[in-house]
Amino acid sequence: MLTHTDSSSLGATALRVHNLTVRYAGHPYDRPALEEVSLKLAAGTVTGLIGVNGAGKSTLFDAIMGLRHGDTGTVELHRPVAYVPQHHHVDWNFPISVAEVVGSGTTNPHNAWEWGVWGWRRPKNKKRIAAALERTNLADLRRRPIAELSGGQKKRVFVARGIAQGARVMLLDEPFAGVDEASRAEIVALLHELAAEGVAVLVSTHDLTHLPQLCERAVLLNRRVVADGPVAEVLAPEVLAEGFAGGSPRGFAGDGGYACV
Repeated sequence: MLTHTDSSSLGATALRVHNLTVRYAGHPYDRPALEEVSLKLAAGTVTGLIGVNGAGKSTLFDAIMGLRHGDTGTVELHRPVAYVPQHHHVDWNFPISVAEVVGSGTTNPHNAWEWGVWGWRRPKNKKRIAAALERTNLADLRRRPIAELSGGQKKRVFVARGIAQGARVMLLDEPFAGVDEASRAEIVALLHELAAEGVAVLVSTHDLTHLPQLCERAVLLNRRVVADGPVAEVLAPEVLAEGFAGGSPRGFAGDGGYACV
């Protein structure tokens, strides 16, 4: 059984995953979505997570957040954990403003009052929201419906939510999909700032071209950890050939396939 704990004994390690295995009932090949995956994230670092479609990247994120129950393994981390979802995982037509999305990071979903309409309007929370909006250059858009935002602005809204949340671990699932070069550079700079303040950042991305600008370390996943180390070593042709067996290292857009999203 997967053990998921909020640990204060990790020291400089913000996240530790050890021997994580996740299986899905009815898989046609009876193979795990993740098999004995282990990795550590140090506080104050940005790490890239790459892999072919169906490699289990989103499954790993879900397990870290406690949304998937693995067969075996442990997940230890410092909370809070923030999550920036893939574009298609959000109902962008839902009638909610930028400030309300960011404000959801300041409330406790296990407390009815905190999670209610008024919880994020409490004075202490309003200050955190305002600071997060300023930092992500979204203050002028605070009342705008999220449906009216550009691709880059939408990503920054969820980064701002993580900032308001006071996240110590931030998970980003394909944050550069559908954004222009200027927005990409702005998001990368923001992630580096957060890392400099001690946040552990893990970014799932299919964009291998810009990976060296994003991070110094990369993890190549294909149901198991194929490689974990400096970006230049992980992007070596022979390593990619092993990690992307059955897929292409260019042009994929996140986890797909059977039960790995």
